[in-house]
Amino acid sequence: MQAGDVTPDIEFLSVSKTFGAVKAVDEVSFAIASGAFHSFLGPSGCGKTTSLRLIAGFEQPSAGEVRIAGRNVVGVPAHRRPVNMVFQHYALFPHLDVTDNVAYGLRQRSPRPERKELERRVGEALELVRLPGFGARRIWELSGGQQQRVALARALVNRPTVLLLDEPLSALDRKLRRAMQLELQSLQREVGITFILVTHDQEEALSMSDTVAIMREGRVVQFGPPAELYDAPVNRYVADFVGESNLFAGEVTSAASDEVVLRLENGIALAARTAAPDELRTGQRATVVVRPEAVRLWPAGGTEPAGVDHRFEGRIENRIYLGEATEVALMSAALGRTLARVPKSAAAGVLVPGTTVGFGWRGDAALALAES
Repeated sequence: MQAGDVTPDIEFLSVSKTFGAVKAVDEVSFAIASGAFHSFLGPSGCGKTTSLRLIAGFEQPSAGEVRIAGRNVVGVPAHRRPVNMVFQHYALFPHLDVTDNVAYGLRQRSPRPERKELERRVGEALELVRLPGFGARRIWELSGGQQQRVALARALVNRPTVLLLDEPLSALDRKLRRAMQLELQSLQREVGITFILVTHDQEEALSMSDTVAIMREGRVVQFGPPAELYDAPVNRYVADFVGESNLFAGEVTSAASDEVVLRLENGIALAARTAAPDELRTGQRATVVVRPEAVRLWPAGGTEPAGVDHRFEGRIENRIYLGEATEVALMSAALGRTLARVPKSAAAGVLVPGTTVGFGWRGDAALALAES
């Protein structure tokens, strides 16, 4: 690290964690900046929750170093680390009121804060999560969203360096979940500490985070800001996992510094840009990725939109109205099933199931990726 660099709040240095013959985390290295909102994203069993537990101190690594604010915490128990966790089911005490739930961690400290100091800090924490005046309420008298805020207040009252969030919104309905996502973002900016979220919900991770780690089979496949993961996935797995994608697999027939051509199983040739020309060579299997919003539609035999470089003809199989856009499933002899997302302003008169339409995309909208 060079002079003037800020020490990351969290660092993994070649961290592995095994459970018997199972390697839950496999030689993982990354750094999470101070004050960032970071997410671990991936399917069940990918290693994201184990990574969170390694930070919390509930698990110890089999190899490597875990650092918090520059300090190696391997062997340091959970209660001696400057972190707090909000659990998936909140783990609130139903026999205690809100004040006593929030104050629980402070009362375990030695020396214990004076009563007035404890009351002041509990009051500040409840103000922070917008629950002033709720101190005397019982947990069972609160809504799901209010319980989640109490769990946040209990974690924040200890003023941790890092707040860990283990799928804390999974029990909420869709509308409340979205509201709490906004609340969490606002709260993180207000308190200015590092938040680390574990989730399998890609929309949640992409909409809330400064950085995201996509995990698979114990490894970090790609680490970066959400826009980079969506626009520049490193391989087919990331492209398929993050957002909706049209994936066309084939064999590379030519490869240049900025463009490759793939031949699909049916002989169709597709050209696409590449961000990693050294990874794609003639004869290699690869995938062309086209996001649904890049696919343009027009009436069959009509005038195609300007800028379309790759054009096909297909039949609309079905459509899903999304409010601001309509999602359309197309079937064509050339490409099979293709998904398009058409803005409301462009949807009128074209999106009738059973209708034959023209569709296509700009050349720079297609990205060629290695299979793995």
